[in-house]
Amino acid sequence: MADAASRWQLDSVYPGFDSAEFARAKEDLARLARETVAHAEQGPASPGDPTSFDRAAFLAWLRRAIELRNEASGLAENLTSYCYAAYTVDTTNRRAMTELNAVETIAVPFARANALYLDALARSGDVAREAARTESWLSPYESLIDDELFWQTRQMPAAEEDLASDLARSGASAWGRLQEQMTSTAGAVWDKETGERKTLVELRSLAHDGDRATRAKAFALEIETCKSIEIPVAAAINGVKGWAISLNARRRWDEGSTSASAIGKATRQGQISRKALAALVEAMEESLPAWRRYLRAKARLLGVERLPFYDLFAPIGGAARRYSFAEARDAVVSNFARFSGRMADFAARAIDSGWVDAEPRPGKIGGAYFTQMPVAREGRVMLNFDGTFSSVLTLAHELGHAFHAEVLKDEPFLLQRTPMTLAETASIFAETVVHGAELARASGDERLGLLETQLQDGCQILVDILSRFYFERALFDARKDGEVAPAELCRMMEEAQRATYGDGLDPGALHPYMWLVKTHYYSSDLGFYNFPYAFGQLFALALYARGTEEGPAFQAAYEAILRDTGSLDAIEVARRAGFDVETASFWRGGISVFAKAIDEFERIAAGFAPAGAKRREEKDR
Repeated sequence: MADAASRWQLDSVYPGFDSAEFARAKEDLARLARETVAHAEQGPASPGDPTSFDRAAFLAWLRRAIELRNEASGLAENLTSYCYAAYTVDTTNRRAMTELNAVETIAVPFARANALYLDALARSGDVAREAARTESWLSPYESLIDDELFWQTRQMPAAEEDLASDLARSGASAWGRLQEQMTSTAGAVWDKETGERKTLVELRSLAHDGDRATRAKAFALEIETCKSIEIPVAAAINGVKGWAISLNARRRWDEGSTSASAIGKATRQGQISRKALAALVEAMEESLPAWRRYLRAKARLLGVERLPFYDLFAPIGGAARRYSFAEARDAVVSNFARFSGRMADFAARAIDSGWVDAEPRPGKIGGAYFTQMPVAREGRVMLNFDGTFSSVLTLAHELGHAFHAEVLKDEPFLLQRTPMTLAETASIFAETVVHGAELARASGDERLGLLETQLQDGCQILVDILSRFYFERALFDARKDGEVAPAELCRMMEEAQRATYGDGLDPGALHPYMWLVKTHYYSSDLGFYNFPYAFGQLFALALYARGTEEGPAFQAAYEAILRDTGSLDAIEVARRAGFDVETASFWRGGISVFAKAIDEFERIAAGFAPAGAKRREEKDR
């Protein structure tokens, strides 16, 4: 299990909130905010007569604007990530919250500066695009320039963007933090005799427990705990989505409905087309019957007619093995080494240098994430390690994000930022490397367990993610007419789960509060943070298959693909890797890997007695 050694240290980023280094960084950010705004205000006027437009002066202005944005954005990310890291492992840390708010306040002027910059870029006509094709210093930014010219058409006037950024600190961002605080501190009495309590995060982790009675008890208490905080968290999700709907309308996202507009924005943020998303969703929907076969087979193994939600993560076969954090570290590093020595060395260095906080504890938010500190040229991984193989894969997943950042760290900061779709590709690829290596050497009961883990994760990414996509689409459309009550949110969530899991789950034992526990719904700027996982899963499988064919030669190609993610959109990155993500046939190829695994899972499972039968045999004896 996780131990004290698996808590991260942040001193190499800043020695503390009271340190001279932290204070100086905030002062530098404030200075950069002033300089960036002032420079943006000096942007060129509309060229009017193209013959009178001073191209050289514009390019000099653009070059300095990019320099300032690289420096300011990197420092802002460094400070924000540091504060957020301290806050998320202890949401009761008032100093961390205060400093996070302070950094956000300092950064408010950047919204105005960015709006002014984009307006000036648009006023240059085709000069910026032409220069990106012909000027060597600007050519790495060609795709970024194209993207920014699009976003200029989806922004409010500079003064309104400035106001929205300022109000977000006490509006949308505060709603998101409310959800984090409520879900990280709420809990229930686990043992009435001893008074032992478990937090909501701890209760959720027991979904992986090997004892069915423990899973059922934890699930009942989880639902009870969610019920106890449903009113404030419902207010939070209504606040976040209401905020997004208002701003989307003012930014001219008008695609016929509030959900379509939000999806249009999300696909642009993910740097894919609506055509690619439609092809992905089509393939996911086609795969549902196969996933229901898997769930029915798992139900038979557990000796039940249909799976209740609390059995979705029940360990099967060798998946019941428990890992210490040290064993998880070794499993990830050794399996990374089978693909790339550099990747393995990096993972070992990251863990051994105190980049990972794995221990679940009260006040720590649920889930897992990676955050980058670009000025420090470091990152941090947070997860809630529970000793299962699934937790080992989560560690690999987040270290995949970290390795992605490592590959990009020498690029200018603006070329380190990647869309969600490609960020999830890197993380899921790393996860696949670990699972693939373990599966290749396993047999019998252990192989059944690893197949179950593969299918369990795949089911979450292709079935549960689809349910979340359906739910969020319905939520956006419902929220435009007013606030949505907790009971209605629960009804919408269960409806989405019935539409995707179908007869694979017990319809009387679904999870109506998934809207409450999943933090991805609570980002005002990143709507539909669900389909990028499906994109990443299936694109990662395609890359993994290519790597299996090419062997060690693919290591360099993979890192080149990762470097491209900062300067090219997802469709072009995939095209250069040899794939067309705008066709359903591409996505079906990845799904076929799971279909074969489902077939094998059913065959192996047929040779094992159901858990219920085993219990009856033991009782008879």
